[in-house]
Amino acid sequence: MSRFIPPGKTIGILGGGQLGRMMAIAARPMGYRIAVLEPKKDSPTGQTADKEVVAAYDDRSGAEELAEICDVLTYEFENIDGETASFLEETLYLPQGSGLLTTTQHRLKEKTALEKAGVQVAPYVPVRTSEDLEQALSRLGRPAVLKTCRGGYDGKGQVVIKEDTSAEEAFAEVSKGLEADLVLEAWIPFVKEISVVVTRSTTGETTAFPTGENKHVNSILHQTIVPARISVELTEKAEAIAFQLAEKLNLVGTLAVEMFVVNEDTLYVNELAPRPHNSGHYTIEACETSQFEQHIRAVCGWPLGSCELTKPAVMTNILGQHIPYVMDHLTDFAKGHLHLYGKDEAKTGRKMGHWTVTGKSVEEALEKTEEVWPEYLTIDK
Repeated sequence: MSRFIPPGKTIGILGGGQLGRMMAIAARPMGYRIAVLEPKKDSPTGQTADKEVVAAYDDRSGAEELAEICDVLTYEFENIDGETASFLEETLYLPQGSGLLTTTQHRLKEKTALEKAGVQVAPYVPVRTSEDLEQALSRLGRPAVLKTCRGGYDGKGQVVIKEDTSAEEAFAEVSKGLEADLVLEAWIPFVKEISVVVTRSTTGETTAFPTGENKHVNSILHQTIVPARISVELTEKAEAIAFQLAEKLNLVGTLAVEMFVVNEDTLYVNELAPRPHNSGHYTIEACETSQFEQHIRAVCGWPLGSCELTKPAVMTNILGQHIPYVMDHLTDFAKGHLHLYGKDEAKTGRKMGHWTVTGKSVEEALEKTEEVWPEYLTIDK
């Protein structure tokens, strides 16, 4: 049911990370107040909120406190406790619902939903035991990727099984000795990774941002290049897949659709993220409307804004190990748009910020980026 949430009301955000922070920053000029539920005080979102509810995601009393002060609720990452989300859906206005959230929390459920929606995914086999893994490998062959069904991100909770990889050791590494749902995926020989961020409002209006080309280092997104350097036909196909999923999955809010490009005719959907996405950060400076403003518009019942790309862009993630270099070269980074998330500790591999450079062309934006960002910072070690 569509409901308009007028300015002056309070938006509740489940999760206190950088995505919630940027949602809050986008909501401010629209006239909204912000509350956040996060286990740790002074989180990136908490620093920009009017009210912090410091409680675990599965703490029912914390959820009840948040419900008392919010007029609409959204979430900033998909590993929120499903039962908590269901409770809040019953007691508060959660336009996104808990259904897509719980689907994307579990890789097997997600793959089943993708296939039901009519899109192509990598061949896969469920795995519960080391014997299951051996049988799955005999079906899918090597290399293949063994993943946890829950909780994995930025390369965590997965291992590539190559010709010389011990299946037993791979199983032990991913399962951590616990009984858990795993999935083995066939290795897809992709030439590029791309993503489309699509938004669907409570009224059914749907838009998609320009397709981004993603580069990963150590399984963490390093750069997003926009527009993606693929053909017009393939771009149209990727966007059509995103629109198809938005409709079939009854999306409300934002969905990032990550895909593998195999060739000019073949795309595999790799993963979904039912919220604003790292690969959509470029929209803040390079599009008429940012992904964060669009998300707020969608869940609050506003008309959606234009997704037009105003200029090509390159977005580079800043991890914990990059912070000393960035701080020593602030004058150089002023040539682009620097975003730092207010996190308390710069750990290796932890996303601490991002930097977006725009140009008259993709080539110019890349050249300006490479003038400041040395290659040695992102060598895959």
